[in-house]
Amino acid sequence: MGAKGVNIMEFCKQFNARTQDKAGKVIPAIITVYSDKSFVFVLKSPPVPVQLLEATKLKKGSSEPNRNKIGSVTWAQVKVIAEDKMNDLNCFTIESAMKMVHGTARAMGIKVSGTSPF
Repeated sequence: MGAKGVNIMEFCKQFNARTQDKAGKVIPAIITVYSDKSFVFVLKSPPVPVQLLEATKLKKGSSEPNRNKIGSVTWAQVKVIAEDKMNDLNCFTIESAMKMVHGTARAMGIKVSGTSPF
C-alpha cells in the first residue's frame, strides 16, 4: 500500500476500529485504492480452514490428511461455518456451501461426524 501512496497509519486506524471485536482472528480485506490515494476496504469473514481449526481447537491440519484424521466436527458445526461464509463463497444454497466446507475439512484431516444431511 505504501507503493501506491496510501497513508498506512490511516488504514490501520480504520481497520482496527472496524475489527476491534474480532481481536486475534484472521480477517481478509479487499482494498481498493483510487488515483487520488484514497481507499476503501471490504472485510470478509475468516477463512474456512481457520474456522475449522477454531472449532476443533487444533493448531494445524494433518500432514497426511488421507491417513491421519486429527479431529472431528459435527454437521451442525459445518452448517454454522457454511452460513458464516455464504456471502464469500461462490454457491447459492446452504447445502453446496456445506459440501465446500466438508471438502476443506477432509483436506485438512478433520472428520465430519454424524449422518450427512444430503
